[in-house]
Amino acid sequence: MLPILYSFRRCPFAIRARLALLVSETAYELREIQLRNKPIDMLTASPKGSVPILVLPDGQVIDESWDIMQWALQQHDPDNWLGQDGQQLKEASALVETNDSTFKTALDRYKYANRHPAHPPVYYRMEGEKFLQQLENRLENNAYLSGNHLSIADAAVIPFIRQFAGVDQDWFDQSAYPKLRNWSQALINSSLFSAVMLKHSVWRSGDMPIAIMSRNNART
Repeated sequence: MLPILYSFRRCPFAIRARLALLVSETAYELREIQLRNKPIDMLTASPKGSVPILVLPDGQVIDESWDIMQWALQQHDPDNWLGQDGQQLKEASALVETNDSTFKTALDRYKYANRHPAHPPVYYRMEGEKFLQQLENRLENNAYLSGNHLSIADAAVIPFIRQFAGVDQDWFDQSAYPKLRNWSQALINSSLFSAVMLKHSVWRSGDMPIAIMSRNNART
């Protein structure tokens, strides 16, 4: 039996989980879902009903993307994303905490500003820019967020920067974050990112596996 991943292609949390699973060379069964029509199997595994959800062969359920990333890379980390003695993981933890809290809040309000009329979109964008500036500073003298080596930090953050940039791509392309822009474009255009963004049919209970993914194999 393989681990089962309930996922939604565009969800940044699910993207980061798929990146770690791919790099760790973990084969798994992908179950692409519709957020408006969540399968009962998924809700049984994790009643909170948010993706990603990883169900291991022994029945253990991991339903936080950051935990899925760590689990996958602790099984196998051929590209040393966790770093020597887990140093990259330690450095990434604080960054991910900010990404998943204050930045994600600003991102959601910027993207759906019509639902948050207390402020104009530019206000929420400026709130998000506080994090963008932190990342720009990190990239000033390094190719990646934790040095000159791609790590778990980059994979955990890039899906959210991609989403933030997509709210107003013209603005982002002209913004005062050239290092961040180059970093994000390089990652998004990479074969690694492209591999986890392949489109798959929606899975429904009773279906045969939609896709079994590993680093060297991706098929529908």
